[in-house]
Amino acid sequence: MTENGDSTTPRAHGRVSRRTVLKAAGASALAAGAVTVTASSSAAADGKPYDAIVVGAGYAGGTVARELGARGMKVLVLEARGRIGGRIEPGTLAGQHIELGGGWFGPGQDLVARELKRYSLTTTEDVHATRMVMPGPNGYTSHSPQEAGARLNTLFADFYAGSEQYFERPYEPLHRKDLLASVDRLSLADRIAQLQLRGVDHDWVSGATSVFAGGNRTGSLTGLAQWYQLAGGTYDKFLSVMSELPEGGMISVLERMLGESGATVSLNSPVTAIRERGGLTHVEVRGGRVYQAPVVVLATPVNMWSTLTFEPGLPKVYADAAREGIGVPHATKLWLRVRGTSEAVSAQAPEGAPILLLIPQKQLPDGRVFVAFTGPALDVSDPQAVRAAVRGLLPEARVVEYRAKEWHKDPYARGGWGLRRPGQLLRQLPDIQQPFGRIVFAGGDIASGWNGAFVEGALESGFRAAEQAATLAG
Repeated sequence: MTENGDSTTPRAHGRVSRRTVLKAAGASALAAGAVTVTASSSAAADGKPYDAIVVGAGYAGGTVARELGARGMKVLVLEARGRIGGRIEPGTLAGQHIELGGGWFGPGQDLVARELKRYSLTTTEDVHATRMVMPGPNGYTSHSPQEAGARLNTLFADFYAGSEQYFERPYEPLHRKDLLASVDRLSLADRIAQLQLRGVDHDWVSGATSVFAGGNRTGSLTGLAQWYQLAGGTYDKFLSVMSELPEGGMISVLERMLGESGATVSLNSPVTAIRERGGLTHVEVRGGRVYQAPVVVLATPVNMWSTLTFEPGLPKVYADAAREGIGVPHATKLWLRVRGTSEAVSAQAPEGAPILLLIPQKQLPDGRVFVAFTGPALDVSDPQAVRAAVRGLLPEARVVEYRAKEWHKDPYARGGWGLRRPGQLLRQLPDIQQPFGRIVFAGGDIASGWNGAFVEGALESGFRAAEQAATLAG
């Protein structure tokens, strides 16, 4: 595939179910997996009802399915897409494995480390940049990684000053609730304005934060500050938690989790409604099929909640989150094969630039693969615009082919990784983590620790939700 690649084509994966894989009409099967088609509308293939239904086959849903399966519970996983993974999506470019969704683990993320050990999976370090291109007074300038890193550490020490106090225990974000009141209302743009950043300092900071926020006016200061303290309180440590690549790709652990769960996985099954009636949850899938169980775990991005019908309707904390969203409003990941340079150069641009961040990946005989995160200013469907944006950062680079994933346009994500909006931390935690009736909520977006952009948070939330679901199911 040359020029722009559409990454929305469903891709199936093996080793997902030891029991039965359901599929709706026209659904693709899991590769290398045994598939049994059933028309049952409210019971498992063997005629027995499910003990729990999990909506979403991402990392949170996979964790719930495995943990409930270990308790001897019969679990149905309903996944809207024709693949597992949620906001984890593997792909290929130039014959190389790429990650169109989440791409990295990192040191200090203990739940991930435990899962890797459980399944005997190893990791490799990502490519280290040999040069960094950064905004300068008149265009872009080159720096050594050491020089740029030292300056970024200093800038962000000022930017996050005080977070070591209001996130004294970053895994318990409300521990210093008294100190959060004055900062949780601030957006990242508010914090930049507070510091009166100008010129190159402004461009270095605004570019770095907008990559994660999808817009500095949208993302909260406390959202990024918590990640900063979870990582150890320096910017280089923060970057290090996005530095390790798992053997087999990001999907590898999830495949094994679902395989171990014994759950029934139904792909191409987008849920449209969740109703509680007579002590059971009734989960309706597009087309009218209805499944029943004593408890349902909703393990989708928060941005998807507004697309579902709930009976009874959701209380305020959930309804507010559904209306506001947590997944970042603009999240495009762009993979590029370039010629003209094989150097492992990284580049960062100010907020508002077409490409905000460019990261070197595998070297090729005739160039290199790069991964980029773009802003709303770049139309990734326009190959000429993509080429021009890359040349703006690396004049010597010539784009041969690329693939783009616009997560905010994905119908089953409706946004990128999660990052709390201003005020959401104090208004939503811990209530948003609690069950409502027989509905349990899970997902990295609502994790206490590594929330939003990290598999670690999805695992944390999944373990909590599994305990809640087991209790409700009796």
